Amino acid sequence: MQAQTIFKSKSSKWRESKQEDGEATLAGVYENLNAVNANPQESFLYYACLASDDQLGGGGTNDKMMQAEDLLCNYNADMTNNFYTQRYEGINRANTLIQALPNTALDDKLKAQYLGEAKVLRAFYYYELSSMYGNVPLRTEPGGDNIKQSKIEDVWKQILQDLYKAATTMPAERRTDGHVDKYTAEGMLARAWLFYTGFLCNGTTIADEVSSTYQPLTEVQLPNGTKLTKQMVIDLVDDCVNNSGYSLVSDFRNLWAYTNKETVNDYDYTKGQGLKWVEDDNGVNPESMFAIKFNKLASWSTTIGYSNGYALHFGVRGGQDYANTFPFGQGWGAGPVAPNLVKDWASADPQDKRLEATVQDWSKVSTYKYGGWSDYVQETGYYDKKWSPISAKKSDGTYICCFEDLMHGDQGGLSGGYGNNMQLDNIHDLVLLRFADVLLMQSELKEDVAGINKVRTRAGLSPIGSYSLKALQNERRWELACEGIRWNDIRRWHIAADVLERQTNEDVFYCGNPGKNKPQNGGYAARYKATAGFQKMPESQIAIGTVVQNEGWTGADSEYQGWNN
Repeated sequence: MQAQTIFKSKSSKWRESKQEDGEATLAGVYENLNAVNANPQESFLYYACLASDDQLGGGGTNDKMMQAEDLLCNYNADMTNNFYTQRYEGINRANTLIQALPNTALDDKLKAQYLGEAKVLRAFYYYELSSMYGNVPLRTEPGGDNIKQSKIEDVWKQILQDLYKAATTMPAERRTDGHVDKYTAEGMLARAWLFYTGFLCNGTTIADEVSSTYQPLTEVQLPNGTKLTKQMVIDLVDDCVNNSGYSLVSDFRNLWAYTNKETVNDYDYTKGQGLKWVEDDNGVNPESMFAIKFNKLASWSTTIGYSNGYALHFGVRGGQDYANTFPFGQGWGAGPVAPNLVKDWASADPQDKRLEATVQDWSKVSTYKYGGWSDYVQETGYYDKKWSPISAKKSDGTYICCFEDLMHGDQGGLSGGYGNNMQLDNIHDLVLLRFADVLLMQSELKEDVAGINKVRTRAGLSPIGSYSLKALQNERRWELACEGIRWNDIRRWHIAADVLERQTNEDVFYCGNPGKNKPQNGGYAARYKATAGFQKMPESQIAIGTVVQNEGWTGADSEYQGWNN
């Protein structure tokens, strides 16, 4: 493990530390959220989108990594090593702060806030690492020495302990400045609890993890010897729902950047409806509980992570005029929406307006050209609207790649004066935890319809009368589609192999020509059953002796060679 000991030199000075020292060190822990954006295609969040049954890989014939992630395969020896090492850098920074804080001169309330934030971020980084790789090294103290990997259950118990501690000790104050708060901890605790107690309910072998049996655990022994129960988690989620001050946005569409003031009245779908994006005029999103923030300082040389790389990657694959795809900007064409999501959704809830609010159907737009770049693989004609780059019209009637150039810059754009840069100028927030998700987790934990019906009411749908797991699964799929949540949901519900296989033989375009999403490398179900959805350990980490390779990654079927059409 190549974790850096950043800020370690400061720890000896912390007894006399001032508030600004704590803020500076904490900023280093948060910075790791953005660091991963320099290579978003290596991140767990990106993988979770492409690996799920809601999105395919996409990209061009040379973008093999995108297709490999969709197919649960590998492409090159160190496909995700940057993500692996960067997350451990973040963990080491959090460890440094957690160790130093008790001995500082900061007041107790501030200590509790900083300590809670550091624990939430450490837990989040481990959540992503263990979701990605399974048995990863567990370090809870600062240091740069290599350590051996831990058992998967030990990592998850530490995650739960960190989140429970943060949820029960942080000040009961909602933050609106980009920092996590007590209620973020409560929401993330629910997410981690549901995954751990579901995914590992049968045991820790691959056979256990891919088994179709789903009987979630109801209590977990934590590393400190205490016991965390389902009811304790429910109590904290209830506190979040009832006391946090977070709330649902009145109109689902206002959550997404295509309703921004520079674009909303030029887009046929949104004009004249009084819609207003939550981030307009520096607004605070009442639903955003945890988000990656971006800014105008993105640069190729040092700070590319300050731009929203996910928006770029999930943009319409290029080669078309912006007028043809307005208001959706261009990018690399990763994550085309799977046809089965659209069909399932339209069949289950034909009145659900969230489908059109979430998915752009290009078959209804005459100006759209299939094979905009002639090498496009797995093109479906469906694009995710939520995380897409959004273009805008300038005052002279021409188009600019990113609305942010008008909203936050000027007609000349952002990105250090380069202007109109499709690769750097996406700077809208990437929300990692929404209040709607918490409401749905509350319903799942309590097995009632209260949270589900609040979400359905916001969507303009009639309430459901009684709780069922299937109704909950559907509601989570529709509400949270294309937000990176579905992947761990289908894994913890033990339905992944079956639903992933349904992507086979769906209609796709290959290099502009109609075709089918043909089985590759043995097929989706086979690859999931071989790996339980865990990625290949980077070979660099194998070489230094900190980890051993995960199951399912040594045979030829694990290596993606290119699309076999």
